[in-house]
Amino acid sequence: YIFYTDWMWTSFVVFSISQSTMPAVGAIYYMLFTGVPGTATYYAIIMTIYTWVAKGAWFALGYPYDFIVVPVWIPSAMLLDLTYWATRRNKHAAIIIGGTLVGLSFPLFNMVNLLLVRDPLEVAFKYPRPTLPAYMTPTEPQVGKFYNSP
Repeated sequence: YIFYTDWMWTSFVVFSISQSTMPAVGAIYYMLFTGVPGTATYYAIIMTIYTWVAKGAWFALGYPYDFIVVPVWIPSAMLLDLTYWATRRNKHAAIIIGGTLVGLSFPLFNMVNLLLVRDPLEVAFKYPRPTLPAYMTPTEPQVGKFYNSP
């Protein structure tokens, strides 16, 4: 949450690229080397289940239920599988069209998903960063304190 509120646009772009790449690359790799389509939705369901487990774990630790936002992988993965089916004779078309559909649809689905989360700043202040250990605490630069110092 803190990262998202401090660097909202940057984190959304990085998140979108990485999270849409995961099922697309995995599914396309699988299709190219096995010739079996229909696996993107499988990857998306597995990742969604893992994220729900993580969400439950954080909730058990006392964080609010919407502290972990589950990405909306499944609709984009279904578009990719639909592309497989539509271009089954041309794997390159499946990669280009399917990858484009995933890359464009995933950020849209997740923008809606993130807009529905209750005020991220409020949550960020209620659940602040854990304090850093002493050896990692930044110190103020001592500039101009000693005129003879290099």
